Amino acid sequence: MSVDTIGDFLTIIRNGVLTSKKSVSAPYSRLKFEIAQILKDEGFIRDVVVDEQDAVKKQIKIGLKYMKGESVIHEITRISTPGRRNYVGHSSYKPVIGGLGLSIVTTNQGVMSSKQARIRGVGGEVLCTVW
Repeated sequence: MSVDTIGDFLTIIRNGVLTSKKSVSAPYSRLKFEIAQILKDEGFIRDVVVDEQDAVKKQIKIGLKYMKGESVIHEITRISTPGRRNYVGHSSYKPVIGGLGLSIVTTNQGVMSSKQARIRGVGGEVLCTVW
């Protein structure tokens, strides 16, 4: 049995948005931090901080973003799961909600948005979509 840590991370964000929390915390991993950094760069979350109070258990603290009382993140969905991986070539990235959202992709050049992957001409595994 495998554990989907990325799915759990996205669920923590989704639950924080549904309950209108200002921030949420999740266990640290490099991949989760890179996903959160992309969400920050694209304007979906306010900030990302690594909390190292306990040397053994680092935490990622994510500040959620709201505009006029409404969350900027309307939906965050896991695409590629441990049971079914979803790989896409560089020319096959589909726009999310007509280009309003984005896909987060892991490639051989690192984790990036589908917009950046299309520009660089690399394919990869689609981790999630956000809009």
